[in-house]
Amino acid sequence: MTRRWQRFYRRLGASLRVRLMLSAAFMAVLFMLALLPALRGAFVIALEQSIQQRLAADASALIAAARVENGRLTMPDKLPNEEFDNLDAKQLGYIYDSQGRLVWQSRSSRDERLDYRPRYDGQTHEFLQIDDGGGRTFFVYDVEVDLLRGQKAAYSIVTMQPFSDYQGMYDGFLHQLYIWLGGALLVLLGLLWFGLTWGFRSLRGLSAELDDVETGNRDSLSDEHPRELLRLTNSLNRLLDSERRQRERYRHSLDDLAHSLKTPLSVLQGVSETLAARSSDREQARVLQGQIERMSQQIGYQLQRASLRKSGLVRHRVQLAPLLDTLCDALDKVYRDKRVHVVRHFDKGLWVPMEQGALLELLGNLLENAFRLCLGEIHVSARVRDGYCELKVEDDGPGVPVDQRERILKRGERLDAQHPGQGIGTAVVKDIIESYEGELYLDESALGGAEFRIRFPVL
Repeated sequence: MTRRWQRFYRRLGASLRVRLMLSAAFMAVLFMLALLPALRGAFVIALEQSIQQRLAADASALIAAARVENGRLTMPDKLPNEEFDNLDAKQLGYIYDSQGRLVWQSRSSRDERLDYRPRYDGQTHEFLQIDDGGGRTFFVYDVEVDLLRGQKAAYSIVTMQPFSDYQGMYDGFLHQLYIWLGGALLVLLGLLWFGLTWGFRSLRGLSAELDDVETGNRDSLSDEHPRELLRLTNSLNRLLDSERRQRERYRHSLDDLAHSLKTPLSVLQGVSETLAARSSDREQARVLQGQIERMSQQIGYQLQRASLRKSGLVRHRVQLAPLLDTLCDALDKVYRDKRVHVVRHFDKGLWVPMEQGALLELLGNLLENAFRLCLGEIHVSARVRDGYCELKVEDDGPGVPVDQRERILKRGERLDAQHPGQGIGTAVVKDIIESYEGELYLDESALGGAEFRIRFPVL
């Protein structure tokens, strides 16, 4: 399970669009989280201002109803604001003198036990919050008056209201705020995904053109891309052209080298044949012919090695079944006395991500060894899975001793060193496998002979 999650995270990290989307989503979430307290604070400020205005209006109603007679405060039995006279109401009213003594309180406040002492210090009004000691919070509006209906007075008019009256409104606002911010976040993420998808359309077009270049369907990238990508496409086109011209020059140089060496080797071959006709020079002629043959093999090997290497930018594919048919037909003619039966374990439509010449040389050498050493049966398997291509050739021959397998698979060793002159082709096979960043494994086949397994990544 851990490996699956690791592969999942690697796949996510490999996508530029997913990376940008995750970054944008992270920034959007941070923005919403920062916006949430700001909006909540703005609502609280607006709510407190509304409460202050209401309490100020209630205080004004008390001031309008108050009278001063013979230096004493009198209040009517029935106040204009009926909530002050209702015992079940939450609107509380108090009047204190300048020494902080309570001189009047509304009927609605008689069951409340609030320890509040106003400060008559010349401030016009004050709005604050207090706690009753039982976990309830009250909003308090305290206004000082020094005149009542033209008569000198010194009182603090206090109106109160519990915060619980607004708790439902506050909770409802938070609920709606969460819903709206969540919906806005989803809409924003959708717009971001749409914008990134639209913005990456040009990159998908560039990727499609690169796929066409790799498969050989086009030679270069077009200029129909955004301005920011033109420098990249131009650089890639120059690289493609440079690689193409370099490969052509390399191939022509090798052809010229082979042609220039062909004539001297032919002359030396003629000289060796002349020497061989003389009985006294036959030993020298045999040595000379052996060296000439070795030089010819090395030239052929180097030419094959250079021409069958993996290309840098262009990827090729070849269908395995037709190529295997061609090889088996040719080998059946060479080993027709054996009547070898080749069993195939792969889909007929399987394509191998390799150049045709390289695959032909690789399978040709392995199959030639299998045909030569088998008793009569060969199995060829192939599959492409999990980003790797695997080819396997098995036979029912004598196999390879266990103590010889490590030496055979070592870099630079021949796969068939016991037969002189047969190491060139298998050396090319080794170079082809290495050029595709692959590995060659040698095991014992279920048929009883050798099993050669090739595994290389599909880029």
